[in-house]
Amino acid sequence: MGTRFVGWGMAVPDKIVTNDDLSKTLETSDEWISERTGIRQRHIGGTTTELGTLAGRRAMEDANVKPEDIDFVILATTTPDRMAPSTAALIQAELGLTCPALDVNAACAGFPYAVRVAQGLIETGTKRILLIGAETLSRWVDWTDRNVAVLLADGAGATVMEYSETENDIRSFVLGASGVDADLLTCDHGSYFFMDGKEVFRRAVRVVVDSASEAIQKAGITPADISLMIPHQANIRIIQAASERLGIPMENAVITLDRYGNTSSASIPMAFWHARDEGRVKKGEYALMTGFGAGMTWASSVLKWSM
Repeated sequence: MGTRFVGWGMAVPDKIVTNDDLSKTLETSDEWISERTGIRQRHIGGTTTELGTLAGRRAMEDANVKPEDIDFVILATTTPDRMAPSTAALIQAELGLTCPALDVNAACAGFPYAVRVAQGLIETGTKRILLIGAETLSRWVDWTDRNVAVLLADGAGATVMEYSETENDIRSFVLGASGVDADLLTCDHGSYFFMDGKEVFRRAVRVVVDSASEAIQKAGITPADISLMIPHQANIRIIQAASERLGIPMENAVITLDRYGNTSSASIPMAFWHARDEGRVKKGEYALMTGFGAGMTWASSVLKWSM
């Protein structure tokens, strides 16, 4: 008995904001932003419902499934469109589904957290799940704050997960949280995102390396067996530091933050979509999915592609 990923989709708003655009209103430059973060542009606009619906529809089309084939909708998001109902319920209605729906909020680690929830549902009888990571972070950004404005953006990624009698794409999982560090990266009701950048960087590298190492060990493999690393797209320096300490070559990492910035729980499924579109997802090979975010939360998982 196992869980397989059978379809992928993504969506971003049409509006693109480049580093040069930001330099017109902030004391910054394309060189300053790209050297420190790896980001060159980001997409801004839309609602979480709109982006999540479009990504979800594309994932369903890719998996060749109909609305009646989906038994559950899970949305990983930090930026729901309403306090109530859940944005997952709004997406469910837009897609013409009739199944249960719920939101999961683990910030930038939200997508792997939601994968773990979906895996548990599948192991207890649910046949097929539409899993979406969608964010509209730009609504909660102070565009005069250089520390945050250059990082956050909007987008969505989605996958269809289903039960399999013979295959299992998920080989290990490590999840964690440290609520005592909540104030390092936070956003209060009616306010904007705040981040202690240096401290978040330091802790992010540590928890990514520790959780990824544990996930690799639990899967019974070594870092040399990882052909693809799909990290949360927060900062190129974090990815480089984690890659070096794990012993996984940077060329094995999927990098999309130069095009999209930090889209929180949408960044990992968007990177998955690009990896597959570029022919980097190959049957029988191992991949490492790893993320960290506000909470502080972290999650790492080893996958082995069955298709």
